[in-house]
Amino acid sequence: MNRDVKKAIFEAVEKEPFAQALGMKLVDLNDGFSVIEMTYNPELMDNIYQRAHGGAIYALIDEAFETAGQTDGTIAVALNINVTYIASPEPGIRLQAQARRVSQTRKTAGYSINVTSQNGKLIATCQALAYNTGKPIPFL
Repeated sequence: MNRDVKKAIFEAVEKEPFAQALGMKLVDLNDGFSVIEMTYNPELMDNIYQRAHGGAIYALIDEAFETAGQTDGTIAVALNINVTYIASPEPGIRLQAQARRVSQTRKTAGYSINVTSQNGKLIATCQALAYNTGKPIPFL
């Protein structure tokens, strides 16, 4: 993976308001691969049942998908995302989303994304499809 692209993506995540609001951190990035971490904060991320809101888990998935999909230095946008929620995390636990490219054509790429807790519990799985626009990422 290009060193300048890698650096630009790390810096973009550090500055991204949404990622910062949820405390997300990019911890690993390689060609078609990304790891994002976030601590599950019930005061911010609970639903009406005092469990993790699916949108909070999805946000972590989407951040991993977004960063893994840009590693070639071009903009990729989501075409389809299918999430299966397995379990709710415990309050205060660190969550990790790993996105891995599993297929690629000239214009599309498929990703497998798993969310696990720091104790190894599977929280959610995701299959996602991205469309590569071919346009360079603007923050490079």
